[in-house]
Amino acid sequence: MAHHDHVHHGLGHSHNHAPANFGRAFAVGITLNGLFVLAEVVFGIRAKSMSLLADAGHNFGDVLGLLLAWSATLMTSRPPTPTKTYGFRGSSILAALTNSTLLMMAVGAIGIETIRRLWEPAAVQGSVVAVVAGVGILVNGASALMFVSGSKGDLNIRVAFNHLAADAVMALAVALGGIAIAITRQPLIDPILSLAIVVLIFFGTWKLFKESLGFALQGVPPGMNIEHVRQCLQELEGVDAVHDLHVWGMSTTEPALTAHLVAPNITDTDSLIQTANMALHERFAIHHVTIQIEKNPACVEDCEGPV
Repeated sequence: MAHHDHVHHGLGHSHNHAPANFGRAFAVGITLNGLFVLAEVVFGIRAKSMSLLADAGHNFGDVLGLLLAWSATLMTSRPPTPTKTYGFRGSSILAALTNSTLLMMAVGAIGIETIRRLWEPAAVQGSVVAVVAGVGILVNGASALMFVSGSKGDLNIRVAFNHLAADAVMALAVALGGIAIAITRQPLIDPILSLAIVVLIFFGTWKLFKESLGFALQGVPPGMNIEHVRQCLQELEGVDAVHDLHVWGMSTTEPALTAHLVAPNITDTDSLIQTANMALHERFAIHHVTIQIEKNPACVEDCEGPV
């Protein structure tokens, strides 16, 4: 019978995994964008502008997305419970997936209505469109800047930042379109502009959607190469093989790892596990690690399994 020395070890959890406190940024962003949505609806109807109404619908989706993202940042900071031993970290993944899905759905709805307006163009008040969209540039640009510091480290914050940044770019395009409509009196500019915005948003959102879906399916976090992780563990002194290696995201910011190390000649297993933890922490920023030491040399061949 194979002998297994089961040793599990994780780094201390005194450090705070919760994302930086963006509560004020979320509150300000939601308030400003909510008020701006109302303004876009009112003036979009008055100006008969599809691009303004489409932008209002998209911004409303972003307000809902910001609410989801804010809720997720609050949930991830809650402590574990007897029935939720990892706490509520996974809520950030659910929020990111829901957020990006909402944006994809909004893009589809806007695209359908825009195509209809290509065949049935309406007279548009370009000057009104330009002024309202100009306000949108300021509102969305200022809101996006409040999230820029956290956009690289947390997918959930990055989704919020990308939404707001895309809104600012969209508002700029709508403003330029409004100016062009006021000058040329050509109503087709409005739906053509809306269609271009739809395409832009789709390609900007697709990557975020794939990443959040990957997190939800417990895939390897973006930017991490599992073969490099395997090589790191394989190169540890005394390790003959690595198997049952799994890396996934407990949240959008916290990767976790489990692995079996075949080390038949190692007597100080605690030292090996500590060395593995330090290497994973320093090279890949993996804090949640569970290592199992296999003492049976037969595992080099018999225990080798899928990643």
